[in-house]
Amino acid sequence: MSELSFEQMLEDSVKTIRNGEIVQGTVIDVKDDEIILNIGYKADGIITKSEYSNDANIVLTDAVHPGDTMEAKVLKVNDGEGQVILTYKRLAAEKGNKRLEEAFETQEVLKAPVTQVLDGGLCVNVEETRVFIPASLVSDVYEKDLSKYADQEIEFVITEFNPRRRRIIGNRKQLLVAEKAEKQKALMEKINAGDTVTGVVKNVTDFGAVIDLGGADGLLHISEMSWGRVENPKKVFTVGEELKVLIKDINGDKIALSLKFPEENPWLTAAEKFAVGNIVTGKVARMTDFGAFVELAPGIDALLHVSQISREHVAKPSDVLSIGQEIEAKVVDFNGEDKKISLSMKALEAVAAPAEEAPVEE
Repeated sequence: MSELSFEQMLEDSVKTIRNGEIVQGTVIDVKDDEIILNIGYKADGIITKSEYSNDANIVLTDAVHPGDTMEAKVLKVNDGEGQVILTYKRLAAEKGNKRLEEAFETQEVLKAPVTQVLDGGLCVNVEETRVFIPASLVSDVYEKDLSKYADQEIEFVITEFNPRRRRIIGNRKQLLVAEKAEKQKALMEKINAGDTVTGVVKNVTDFGAVIDLGGADGLLHISEMSWGRVENPKKVFTVGEELKVLIKDINGDKIALSLKFPEENPWLTAAEKFAVGNIVTGKVARMTDFGAFVELAPGIDALLHVSQISREHVAKPSDVLSIGQEIEAKVVDFNGEDKKISLSMKALEAVAAPAEEAPVEE
């Protein structure tokens, strides 16, 4: 048997590798554009910056240090110069794909930072694998500007997994909808009509305000904003304002709210303040052909019939009165049960008339 040369024995003692194989090595040097690994082979392994990460801004000397151990995949056993070309990012992507496939099958909730904000959605990276979250699946409400999510860490589930077509879709909306449903269920179980709760103004419209009750939204209609009259809700409430509201009614998932608390009902003390015979002041709130309605207090309007405006003939209230005008009148009728009060300005004129018409004694 012929004796083996020293070079042959040395070569036989060193392991063999092939393209596509996963190897483990120790970092022996890190440069600006490449990482050099001892992989136990006759040649060192090289990982270029582009094969380490898709992040063009990454600084290799900060990310990797001599002495670190790494796994990588063999791209070329010999690059023509005797070096082994390795890839770290592709191996990480393969692991990421497997991780995402498992998450897709189990509907596991994932958490990752947003790496890119696009017009059509967000991109996140899970173990070097790109996941796209369309704008329609970012939130449970329409959001025109997604820039606020830049660099934020968000939670999502994988609802579509097709790595061959490079289509891996994340869904954040699904989680928000489910979370909101849980909060709504919990809220509905503990609230009842007549309860007083605290909420935050979410939106204000011409007809009312939407109040976030911490799990469900309630509607505060313009007619329930005050015992008095509210002309423009937008001048009264601001988004983000905290309010203490009364739950007026619950119908399925619809919650009607009110700021007309029973203990503040102005009619509770109206019988004493506006008893028949009392002389009162108020502002003309609105007018019709048959009379004017005068606001005596927030939530209490009284009718001043056209025939009670003056001793002189008045064809229409608007001929002598104007909206917002303050008048003095006498209460001639009070009906607390039907919440009706009648006034007379003529009655005050009738008191003064005899004195004015009395003959002067010589």
